[in-house]
Amino acid sequence: MSPIIHTHQLRVRYGETDQMGVVYHTNYLNWFEVGRTELIRQAGLTYRELEERGVLLPVTDAAISYKKPARYDDMVEIRTRVKELTAVRLTFAYEVIRVSDQELLVSGETMHVFTNSELRPIRLAKTEPEVYAWLDAQHKGGE
Repeated sequence: MSPIIHTHQLRVRYGETDQMGVVYHTNYLNWFEVGRTELIRQAGLTYRELEERGVLLPVTDAAISYKKPARYDDMVEIRTRVKELTAVRLTFAYEVIRVSDQELLVSGETMHVFTNSELRPIRLAKTEPEVYAWLDAQHKGGE
């Protein structure tokens, strides 16, 4: 089965654009964060609650590919999925789509490592087995 894709829509705000009315390139990384935060929230868990349990997800790598620009007042949809999951690493994949024409604007990935509050790697399946199982189900398509 395919991974479950979580979606979140937002409207491009004026402050996210440059003088040409085009979304400034770094804002897409902020939108990726929105996508993964909302994906985690769908598990009934917030990033804050995860951190309170002593689990952090620092970004170790990010990749982004710009296809077409989003512009001021566009409605966009952030599509987020778990691309890879191991005992100590997690990779999210993203697509930003313009809602009006379903045009792919940006795609990308962020890679994370599971750490404790001292930023030492942990095995999520041992420290938070329910969270790991939920992420695994997202990755495998709910099998």
